[in-house]
Amino acid sequence: MMLSVSAAGVLLLLAWIHPGDGLYFHIGETEKKCFIEEIPDETMVIGKYRTQLWDKQTSSFLPSTPGLGMHVEIKDPDTKIILSRQYGSDGRFTFTSHTPGEHQICLHSNSTKMALFAGGKLRVHLDIQVGEHTNNYPEIAAKDKLTELQLRVRQLLDQVEQIQKEQNYQRYREERFRMTSESTNQRVLWWSIAQTLILIVTGIWQMKHLKSFFEAKKLV
Repeated sequence: MMLSVSAAGVLLLLAWIHPGDGLYFHIGETEKKCFIEEIPDETMVIGKYRTQLWDKQTSSFLPSTPGLGMHVEIKDPDTKIILSRQYGSDGRFTFTSHTPGEHQICLHSNSTKMALFAGGKLRVHLDIQVGEHTNNYPEIAAKDKLTELQLRVRQLLDQVEQIQKEQNYQRYREERFRMTSESTNQRVLWWSIAQTLILIVTGIWQMKHLKSFFEAKKLV
């Protein structure tokens, strides 16, 4: 029974690891689209995209012309640019994270030909693979001459390694959250102390002012 529960937990954890995030979006000629991807440190990321142009005659999206290109820019959590490059209408970009946290992935067209945007729509299909999902296991098996069992063991080892990276990243996030909470609590404490001191000083000043007023009026 304990083995079944443990296996179920591992499967749930494996399912939680990032799969390929396939999506598409529409952009204009000068418009930029950015996405945030939370990535552990020392993790490979592969992004693939393809573009389509809106065709008024067929009222559908058709493959883009070869002259259309996309510019890809990627920033790490410290807003440092780790990749800035121009690609074609279909492209593939790769980078490895060196700092855990939110990485910003931005894409925009590098074309200034208005004729290409006559329909006003450009559809970009984007697929992002993170960690062990970037591995091409059939190619690895063929290159290293691995049996099916050896290949499965290799996949499991890669998944375990990715789980460890995800766990380390969650610890990193918890530590940062704890530090932020402690800093906020400390500031609130000092602000409360400052307010109390201001009230005490104001009360003493008012008492002295009233005493001087009463003495000047000879009421005391």
